[in-house]
Amino acid sequence: MNDSTTTGATELSVRPLEPDTWPAFARLVEANNGVWGGCWCMGFHVEVGKGRAPAENRSEKEQRVREGRTHAALVFAGDECLGWCQFGSPEELPKIKSRRLYEKGLTSLPDWRVTCFFTGNGLRGRGVAKAALGGALELIASAGGGSVEGYPEETDDRKVSGSFLHTGPMAAFEHHGFTRTRPISPHRWVVTRVVEPA
Repeated sequence: MNDSTTTGATELSVRPLEPDTWPAFARLVEANNGVWGGCWCMGFHVEVGKGRAPAENRSEKEQRVREGRTHAALVFAGDECLGWCQFGSPEELPKIKSRRLYEKGLTSLPDWRVTCFFTGNGLRGRGVAKAALGGALELIASAGGGSVEGYPEETDDRKVSGSFLHTGPMAAFEHHGFTRTRPISPHRWVVTRVVEPA
């Protein structure tokens, strides 16, 4: 994909997570302690922790990339991966936060979920999350479009640790046309929009 945006003096481009981009993704994860202690962006695929070693998460993530069973929009500055936005079907990404309240108000599953964001240490404030979400929506459109859900944390002017914002900042979703549908925790919402096929 050729999506690019300019933030300050840096041009950002977005590419899908696939075997060719795996090495850049892996370098970023390794430079950041496996992402939150070794998740390797597996936490919405399977139950991480509970005896799963970071090496197991890494191996399974790479296998899923090779098999096309995991999706993410990776944000690059040149050849350096700065961060990403993960998306996929509910079958591919069955684990979500605030599940009890989510299921209480559920009427139908979306076609796609946007589950998590990550920006490398020292790389925030460059528009990575916004670019990643835009890239994810383009990739979803290329794959046929459909209904899309996200689960961002609303900061409401609170100072919030980046680890709590791993489901994405509300501002990025609203920038890309998502509508708040229902709250599923004091500060987390289900947001939705429909993406037309490309």
